[in-house]
Amino acid sequence: MESHAPAVPPVGRRERNKQRVKERLYTAALELFRERGYDQTSIDDIAERADVARGTFFNYFPRKEDLIGSWSERRRAKLITQLAETKSYGSGAITQLRQCMFALGRINEQERELTVAMLTAWVKAGRPIQEEPYMADIFAGIIRAGCQSGELADGLSPDLMGGMLRDLYLGSLYRWSRKGPEQEPGALSAELLTIIDHLLAGVGKQPVRS
Repeated sequence: MESHAPAVPPVGRRERNKQRVKERLYTAALELFRERGYDQTSIDDIAERADVARGTFFNYFPRKEDLIGSWSERRRAKLITQLAETKSYGSGAITQLRQCMFALGRINEQERELTVAMLTAWVKAGRPIQEEPYMADIFAGIIRAGCQSGELADGLSPDLMGGMLRDLYLGSLYRWSRKGPEQEPGALSAELLTIIDHLLAGVGKQPVRS
């Protein structure tokens, strides 16, 4: 006996138009942030670039800083997609942690100018404190699975380790963003992999002090 999933109703024309306008505003904003910087870009500039009325902007983004949240959410989705597409994501914890760090490095390096502009805005808007630390949660989940499988040391705190790895990642990202575009391609990914290798060399199978 076959079961069929309920049909998803098609998106109406009105909703499609709304989605197109929102995407146009988002794209225009990121183009301007890359060109001028976040602080130097006004809502009027974004509306003009998107060819919509100023008031239309607020129908989709109540504040300019809400664009930072959208950017962050899309980066999270991109990371999850990249991890899911890699065969190593279903492998052991160490392989997954290295793949996660490499993917983070690649995502940032592919959009260097935009990453630097948005990272600055993200910090100024207080997002590191306000937003849920999804990177810490991803790391913690991998650590937890590694402890359960016996690949990582007994007694590790997945949540603490997840937070530590997130902090190490952000620290590397900030340093990389300040060094300028003259760095070697792949410099951030290489540093993140070195960090994870150094850290894992100290937590592999050694007991954790209470």
